[in-house]
Amino acid sequence: MGRLACCEKVGLKRGKWTVEEDEKLVKYIQSNGEGSWKSLPENAGLLRCGKSCRLRWINYLRGDLKRGHFSDKEDEMILMLHKSFGNRFVKSSIP
Repeated sequence: MGRLACCEKVGLKRGKWTVEEDEKLVKYIQSNGEGSWKSLPENAGLLRCGKSCRLRWINYLRGDLKRGHFSDKEDEMILMLHKSFGNRFVKSSIP
């Protein structure tokens, strides 16, 4: 009963992404933008589901993604905000 999981559709690849797939995804998004994730894999020539492409882009390939440790300034800001707000989630425009 119910729908199949997105990656269980016939003919879609699962598992580890290859360098070639990453390059195709980055090239497509740079030239066409993010747009519709559902149609992106077919348009980009990937045998992946849209959800897999979206997560790969957002979590690993996006150009503005920062990796590594927080700077001292960022650490201080986190501690100051935690002291002010506690554990509540607060939307903010902090860069």
